[in-house]
Amino acid sequence: MTTPPDPRPASQRIADDLRAAINAGDIAPGEKLPTTKQLVARYGVTAETVRQAVLRLKSAGVVTSRQGGGVYARQQLPLKRLGIQRYDKAKWRDLGEVAFIADRVASGREYSRNDQTQVISRLAASRAVAAGLGIPEGNEVVSRARLVKEAGVPTHTLTSYYKVQHVEGTRLEDPTPGPAGKGGGFGVFLELGLEPHQMTEELYARMPTPAESAELELPAGEPVMVLHRTTYTADGTVIEYAVGVHSASRFSWEYNFLIPDSAAGDSRAQ
Repeated sequence: MTTPPDPRPASQRIADDLRAAINAGDIAPGEKLPTTKQLVARYGVTAETVRQAVLRLKSAGVVTSRQGGGVYARQQLPLKRLGIQRYDKAKWRDLGEVAFIADRVASGREYSRNDQTQVISRLAASRAVAAGLGIPEGNEVVSRARLVKEAGVPTHTLTSYYKVQHVEGTRLEDPTPGPAGKGGGFGVFLELGLEPHQMTEELYARMPTPAESAELELPAGEPVMVLHRTTYTADGTVIEYAVGVHSASRFSWEYNFLIPDSAAGDSRAQ
């Protein structure tokens, strides 16, 4: 029985082979790929076909060019984005460690507090923001739009929306780079007597908008992970609604929690 011909274009086949070698570790992160001449000889194709294959890999964020020549496998070492643990009160209440710094510490990565910058504004609540904060649409809210980088490379944005009466005149309206003092925003709420007690998070993936691609410096074709977060006090007061947009290739997501067993609390006779 004869093997059917490979339907993929030659450039796609070469790109897939090189990507597989990188994923398998045969080409290590930071290692130089075979030269155009070597790939031409290996696959029996033209230099233009090899160039198209490399362009496919660059567009996917798998390889990068370096000054002085050569194409190299990109470092594929995502940041560990913690789940429940990143909000541990011992971190922001006692140590003054904000969430993005908790992720860096967990990943063994260096950080600067100025890796975070923000733009503060007041605006009319959209339908989604109004629903998140539990206020009428169009009410004025405070927006704190953060951009976070690692070694100068954007990793994610996080825009928090607050009720004006909660944060007016506080550090949460300060546009100075870095977190809003010890413990960041949660530390501010603690001082205000609005201690964060509970939150819900919703995560989903989608393709980025052109503006998001530009701000996060995303390679063509890379999706983003979108986070919607709502934070409550112990009495159920909503103190923050936030939307984060994360570069999908720059994070791994980790959750560690007790497995619920609601049946264990059922004391009814059988």
